[in-house]
Amino acid sequence: MNLFVADKTRRAIDDLYRTQSRRIFATLVRLLGDFDLAEDALHDAFSAAIEQWVRDGIPENPRAWLVSTGKFKAIDAIRRRARLDTLLPMLAEQIELNCTSDIADKNDVEDDTLRLIFTCCNPALSVEARIALTLREVCGLSTDEIARAFFAAPSTLAQRIVRAKAKIRDAGIPFKIPSAEELPERLDTVLHVIYLVFNEGYSATSGGFVTRADLCKEAIRLVRLLIELMPSSEADGLLALMLLHGSRRLTRMSATGDLVLLEEQDRSQWDREAIAEGKSLVERALQSRRFGPYTLQAAIAAVHADAESSDLTDWEQIVGLYDVLLRITPSPVIELNRAVAVAMRDGAESGLRLVSQLLESGELSGYHLAHSAHAELSRRVGKISQAISSYENALEYAQQEPERRFLKRRQSELIQFQNDTQK
Repeated sequence: MNLFVADKTRRAIDDLYRTQSRRIFATLVRLLGDFDLAEDALHDAFSAAIEQWVRDGIPENPRAWLVSTGKFKAIDAIRRRARLDTLLPMLAEQIELNCTSDIADKNDVEDDTLRLIFTCCNPALSVEARIALTLREVCGLSTDEIARAFFAAPSTLAQRIVRAKAKIRDAGIPFKIPSAEELPERLDTVLHVIYLVFNEGYSATSGGFVTRADLCKEAIRLVRLLIELMPSSEADGLLALMLLHGSRRLTRMSATGDLVLLEEQDRSQWDREAIAEGKSLVERALQSRRFGPYTLQAAIAAVHADAESSDLTDWEQIVGLYDVLLRITPSPVIELNRAVAVAMRDGAESGLRLVSQLLESGELSGYHLAHSAHAELSRRVGKISQAISSYENALEYAQQEPERRFLKRRQSELIQFQNDTQK
């Protein structure tokens, strides 16, 4: 066996798992009708790929191979356990009947992830369960990552996800895109979870990279599919928001993998085609007068996209848009973003007072970006000891490695400055 070829094949499998595994999982859920069975089938299929593709080469249609292999692995596993449960042979036969054409219908495959999102967002589940289940099953986030996003204990999130999957199974909730009559009542939750998928891609919760391109692209693909199913101004607003944020994704990380702040990004490298489409969608959504929080956030992103630099940004307009956004969707995170905008408009001292009030309320005590904003504004007004302490608080909660390197570097610079001034 050529070691170079074997290594190249393993890298290709790793890349396929990173970029396609959740879409393959969604198809297996449709075929097998069970989350846990599909998860086991997914991992069995990739294990088989590592063994067979290194030996025989990568098949012409890797995703179809993985779906087919996963399906048959699941059926074999059921039959091996058949002696323990007389119903299992019937289940295996039913799965075979449901899977006669694996992924012959390309449209079915393309819609499988959206179908899975609608299943996870069934109104029979609580809003919290819908979001947690979607992040786990559609995005593949770990329970710990989701718990951090919810500011909740991992054990609590794990129980919520288990109960949600059990309810889907016991209630016989179908894995399908709902009818046109059912779509409106699920739209808000589906938009929200697609937004969370994009957020995880744009600013990864943890790991060694600032962004995850696969999740950003998947979220944009999904919302485009959703707009085809059910056009709405807020779906347009969400697509605009993702395009405008996504336009600067590649400039958020340096060549060495370090975080690059908005004010330091090379704006000439922003994706102007995405910006143009995003701005057009914002204008259309605003003209409908039925817009909501995604459209307003997209409007804020459009103001940033229009500015040649951070200093030339229309911070007055951004603060005004945040004021409207807070009336529609009160949120401490939105208040934090507004406080940073106020600091840019009125000076660091004004923003620092607002951020301090938010932290004192306790609502953002576990949110690393609140502590890092407090640290940065403290640094700008010359409160060095306070800034060092706030950077330490931010480091306690930050999980993404590039963010942690950035925070440590800023903190070290201040410690060095403090030591030099005390000599």
